[in-house]
Amino acid sequence: MTRSLHLMKLCVGAEGPEDLAAWQTRFGAGPALHVTRMWPKREAELLDGGSIYWVFKGVVLARQRILTLERVEGADGILRCGLVLDRELVRVAAVPRRPFQGWRYLPGPEAPPDLPAGRALEEPLPPAIAAALAEMGLR
Repeated sequence: MTRSLHLMKLCVGAEGPEDLAAWQTRFGAGPALHVTRMWPKREAELLDGGSIYWVFKGVVLARQRILTLERVEGADGILRCGLVLDRELVRVAAVPRRPFQGWRYLPGPEAPPDLPAGRALEEPLPPAIAAALAEMGLR
């Protein structure tokens, strides 16, 4: 996943990837949908293998592949962008990120690598410890 363009977004209200997965399953089967206010101008690049990288409490811990984008009209009549996401949450190496609003583009070479399959099943480190290790260059 290093050549594609990705998005990075804070995952507010979830403690970690497991919380996000549980929250997404409450809305039924099939792809997950995350609605955001702005439509990405670099849509074609995102749809060419891009993912959304989720930041939990200041640490990137997981990603979901972006399947497509769709227009979603809010109750206020404003059109928004619906990110249609693969349900599979892929655990990635913990990388600290400072708070930001909305989403940010994440160039492929800067994206954290996926964790090996066996490591993804391990109990995740507390976010503060994961952030400290990542800052030291230890993932």
